[in-house]
Amino acid sequence: MAGCVSRVELSVSCRSLLDKDLGSRSDPLCVLLQEVGGGRWAELDRTERIKNCQNPEFCKKLVVDYYFEKVQKLKFGVYDIDNKSFDLNDDDYLGGIECTLGQVVSSSVFTRPLEMKQGKPAGKGTITISAEEIKDTRVVYLEIEAQNLDKKDFLGKSDPFLEFYKQNDAGTWQLVYRSEVIKSNLNPCWRKFSVPLQTFCGGDFNKPIKVQCADHDSDGSHDLIGTFETNLTQLQKAGGSSPVEFECIHPEKKQKKKSYKNSGIIRIKSCKIETEYSFLDYIMGGCQINFTVGVDFTGSNGDPRSPDSLHYISPDGINEYLIAIWSVGSVVQDYDTDKLFPAFGFGAQVPPSWQVSHEFALNFNPSNPYCQGIQGIVDAYRQILPQIRLYGPTNFSPIINHVARFAAHSAQQGTASQYFILLIITDGEITDLDQTRQAIVNASKLPMSIIIVGVGEADFKAMEFLDGDNGVLKSLTGEPAARDIVQFVPFRQFKNAPREALSQMVLAEVPKQLVSYYKWQGWPPVKPPEKKTM
Repeated sequence: MAGCVSRVELSVSCRSLLDKDLGSRSDPLCVLLQEVGGGRWAELDRTERIKNCQNPEFCKKLVVDYYFEKVQKLKFGVYDIDNKSFDLNDDDYLGGIECTLGQVVSSSVFTRPLEMKQGKPAGKGTITISAEEIKDTRVVYLEIEAQNLDKKDFLGKSDPFLEFYKQNDAGTWQLVYRSEVIKSNLNPCWRKFSVPLQTFCGGDFNKPIKVQCADHDSDGSHDLIGTFETNLTQLQKAGGSSPVEFECIHPEKKQKKKSYKNSGIIRIKSCKIETEYSFLDYIMGGCQINFTVGVDFTGSNGDPRSPDSLHYISPDGINEYLIAIWSVGSVVQDYDTDKLFPAFGFGAQVPPSWQVSHEFALNFNPSNPYCQGIQGIVDAYRQILPQIRLYGPTNFSPIINHVARFAAHSAQQGTASQYFILLIITDGEITDLDQTRQAIVNASKLPMSIIIVGVGEADFKAMEFLDGDNGVLKSLTGEPAARDIVQFVPFRQFKNAPREALSQMVLAEVPKQLVSYYKWQGWPPVKPPEKKTM
């Protein structure tokens, strides 16, 4: 099993960013990429965007799994965001740096000049990154409202938002959470939010916390309404019918006016602390990952005996299907104790009846479709190729529904003991798109993830649609997926990359998907980690 030593949380701030916006300051966001081999980079995380700010202190922390045994090359890129699209290619680049995670974690504060490209500085811009190990998996959930806040806007009511700061050991205040802005409201009720306990107060319930309430201005010159100090011990008294109230004090007003009472009341409606489990908590707690492979044997692949077929096995014994099976399977097999993997084909005419089948066992044994290890899948694939006729159509839903039946049966046990990964390798021309959408929406409520590797040079528009990265996938009837469970990767992007690059890319989402499922169900690991005593 890959030994993730720990998770590391990176705090990012910048100074003296370039100005790319005419008439106003830039709206920066910082994105974190990690090298996945072959000169390719995959996005790990990104901060929020801060409007009109040349010296941003980003609130959202960037979280990285820290592997001692890997050189983890990181790239931080700062962009000026002027639109709503997720894609950063249409945004102005304000500079970036490349470094390793080892460099960041071994220096308490890591500051570097931003560069436009190697050796070319981005004006006077600098980036500062500090790392903190996430040792505590508890999370603070807060619900907060306010009453009678001061009116700050000349023509309307205030647009209040909250900021929470924790006091560092050096006595300085570090931003840990910024709420949404509630427009034109002196009695706002902010939406419930959560902050990891480690971020919120370093796990110290008596560490001072400063809360600021301010009136948001679109030009970035926010006006302070008031502030107060507290700690988690005090906040925790809130709950049920007894909220905890704090007076919001504006220090200058208090000094000037004898009759000054406050600038409003901040009311903590509830404060709960819950444990959040990680992927490794579930794996180490006894969750098995079941791996199933589905191979596309439709006619569009070309005759396996012809060298231009995607199923043609080259003289050195490989093709894209086999490489995909090997590279994904070799990582996943570590998480499955029995190493027995069901493997199926679809879209071919199968002997003896020569009927088209959309879920036939690669070993021709429908009652026991399990292959021994990844090598067993490879052997079964090589043996079956000369015995079937490639045909069509390309239907994904039967094999998705097949795995979903096993996942549904496992979910009935009500424990985090089994998770299912289906790897579909295809040349891309999907026929039953509507049925597949429905199958994925149904599967999103089950303990399973679907990885699709597209081989060949086809147009994979339909696959990208199923991946749901550009919005939530919906069934034909409009029912949305409960969670994003599909990861699609075109093989051609990895033709010249090392084999581990493909598996890292396609498996990157699986830990998040597994945790999101069990969290949604409210299921802890079968054997939860030992409780840390404070």
